[in-house]
Amino acid sequence: MTRRRTQTGNAESDAAAASVRVLKKYPNRRLYDTQSSSYITLADVKRMVLDGEDFEVRDAKSGEDLTRSILLQIILEEESAGVPMFSTETLSQIIRFYGHTMQGAMGAWFEQNMKAFADMQGRMLGGTASPVPNLVGSYLEQSQKLFAQMQEQAGALFPGFVPPKK
Repeated sequence: MTRRRTQTGNAESDAAAASVRVLKKYPNRRLYDTQSSSYITLADVKRMVLDGEDFEVRDAKSGEDLTRSILLQIILEEESAGVPMFSTETLSQIIRFYGHTMQGAMGAWFEQNMKAFADMQGRMLGGTASPVPNLVGSYLEQSQKLFAQMQEQAGALFPGFVPPKK
């Protein structure tokens, strides 16, 4: 989806970075698409995400990367309208991990699970999947492995850590 721009000096990497669509955010909260030379809305940015376009959002004045902030705004709008994806308990749990020593591990675990789930969904929608029970079982197995890895990392970081019993 979105990717960060890097200063590598490598011609191939620079060409890839040049293909990233740049959106500029102005102090008046408007977003300007430098590719289409027009102002766009969060709905347009959401459409870019759904279409798998690579883009980054930059503060028009400072050049600061605001991509994550804009993506979080889109999630907030989605959560506020219709049926939310995250329960209050889930959001509370996520907040509790901020500042916690396991914050990095939790973020990596969450990202890997999202990728595994998206892969499973893609296989189901693409018709290349075996029957649904096999896919769900595969996802659950992969999720359990990722969680076990996270527990191992916690054990290495915190020698007194004892994982909860199943």
